Parts: sequence; structure tokens; C-alpha cells
Amino acid sequence: MAEPVDVPIAYLELQVERPPVLTNLDPIPKDLGRMGAALGLADNATTGGFMGHEYSLAETVVPAGGDWLDAARAVLAESRILVVNAPAEAILALADLPEAQGALIFNASAEDEALREADCRANLLHTMPSYAMRADALMQFLVSRRWTDLVMITGQRDPDRAFAQALRDSATKFGARIRAEKEWDMSSDMRRNIGQEFPLFTQDFPSHHVMLAADETNDFAPYLEFHAWEPRPVAGSAGARPDAWSDRVEAYGAAQLQLRFKRLADRPMGAVDYAAWAAVRSVGEAVTRTGTADPADLRDYILGDEFELAAFKGAAITYRDWNGQMRQPIPIATRTALVAMAPMPGFLHQVSTLDTMGRDRPETECTAFD
Repeated sequence: MAEPVDVPIAYLELQVERPPVLTNLDPIPKDLGRMGAALGLADNATTGGFMGHEYSLAETVVPAGGDWLDAARAVLAESRILVVNAPAEAILALADLPEAQGALIFNASAEDEALREADCRANLLHTMPSYAMRADALMQFLVSRRWTDLVMITGQRDPDRAFAQALRDSATKFGARIRAEKEWDMSSDMRRNIGQEFPLFTQDFPSHHVMLAADETNDFAPYLEFHAWEPRPVAGSAGARPDAWSDRVEAYGAAQLQLRFKRLADRPMGAVDYAAWAAVRSVGEAVTRTGTADPADLRDYILGDEFELAAFKGAAITYRDWNGQMRQPIPIATRTALVAMAPMPGFLHQVSTLDTMGRDRPETECTAFD
């Protein structure tokens, strides 16, 4: 009989002040991420119950302006395995705590490239894809359709600028052209002026196949379709959107995952939910295979060649051993349908086609995993 193993997992969230939403029809769930971790715990318990593995999940939510590091120290005193939903700077501060050395921390929300590159940490793995992975997924799709003449509208917030830069880099990488860019003035009231503002704003764009939007807080991107001067598809932060997850994914057993999540949370699964679920399930898979809850042993196994996770995307999920990023297909979806699942056919790689999205081993600036 297998030895009993207690696996305490902590979910740690830092709430942030969000800008006002443009419509009450699309509220941001208050339990985004937490419900994904809860479903992962339930899935772990199914297998763990047969093997004597006892999983628990303690949730800690720090309000905006609260003492993040004090809360993090308290969590680390109880658990050495953490799933974190917080901005990049908060995650980095957590990973650098003396109490966090030797812990296993999963980033389930921050897409910043620096966390996987110059600011990477050996105790930090990433289940949320980076901006570069999302941009590469979208650019592969556009190039595969030969929609290579692009224009782009960017927002003024830091996430908008980060995604815009990732789109520029990806266009260069895959041979597309961003022929013109404009920055949207956030002071405009989109609900009142959209019909007048957008046609004029986009009138002087050169001829293009697709209009890209880098607007990660949905200040203007949802209103681009059918309001631009030229009738062109929209992609990026709206229209055809690449993301960690979409509730439009149904193949590969995903419909069953979507149903179980809907029963648990009474809403569709979001990208942060999926990343938190994948983090908890990665722990469960590693505990099942190793029979231990030691964070160092689990980390070594997760980063090793034997680790695989069935994650409802049509490919076995593994982790990059040079920066801790979870390899994963990226769905590209509209609000009503799945458009594609990247990587696209024809984009080859000597190790894994999943490594055609994001920074590859020869390009990495991360040295913490050497």
C-alpha cells in the first residue's frame, strides 16, 4: 500500500485596482483564479484518494494596498507550494523572500516576459503563457492565412504596451508587417462617441489585412469591429484573441472540463482559472509519480523529461527547463467560436513545436535554471 502523503497547497492572490469597465454585461469575476485552483484540487483528490495522498488548499486574498509580503510570509509558514495570482512585481518580491527559498511557486496570472527572462527565479514556474507566446500564436495564424499586412492600435497602460511590443517582435519573427500604428487616447468616452470617433481615427491607415488591438483592459478594443474605416478583421486583445484558455474550446475532452467548472463556479472558465487549475494539477501529477510532497523533488520532476500533464488542449503539457514556463497550445478564439489552436501546422521545431511560441532556449536571458 502506498505511503500516505499530505500535500498542502496555498492559493495566494493580490487584488488590484481595476479601471472602470465599459459595460456591466462583461463583469470581471471576483473569484477569477480561485475557482480554477479549487477545480484542480478536486481533480487531484480523485486520484489521490486511491493512493493515500491528502490534498488541501488554503486561500489567502490580500486586498489592494494590503501588506503583501507580510501575508506571503504567513502563507509560506504553512505551505511550501504556492499558486499565485498577482502582478509581476508582487510575484517577484514574493519569490525573493528568504522564506520562499526552496519553495515551489506557480505564477498563474502575470504575462510579463521579464519574469521568464532576466528576472526569472529558480523557485518560480509559470502556467500562464507570456505575452510573447500569445503574440506568436496569433502571428502564426495570420501568416498561415497569408494575412501579413497589419495595422495596430495600442492602449496607454503598461499591459497594452507590453502586448504591443510582443506583437511587433512576433511580426518580425514570422515575416508579417505592421504597416502603421496609432495610440488610442483613453480620455474618450467610447460608449458615446464610438460611431463618430473610430471611423475618423482609422481613416488614414494604409491598406491592410487585419487590424491588431493591444488593449489588455478592454478600454476600446471590443468596439473596433464594424466601426473602423475599412471592414477588416480585428485580432489581438479583441476579435480573434489568443489566450491561455477560452470557453469556446470543446475538443480534446475540454467540453467535460468546461462543464465541471461551470457546475463549480456558475460561470465560464477564464484564462487565470485555467492557469491556476494547471498549476494545482501539475502538483498532483508530480505527487502521484514521485510519492512525495517535497517542493524540491516536485520541481525537479516537473522540469524533467518524464513529466506530462493531460490538459485538454490536444498535446501533452510539459515545462521548459530553462525558465520554468509551461509549454502549451494557445487557443485563438472569438467570443462565439474557436478560430485555431496554435502552434499552426508548418511551424516546425527541432524539439517541440510548442517551443515555436515564446522565447526559445538559445534566446533566453534566464540563468537561474542553469
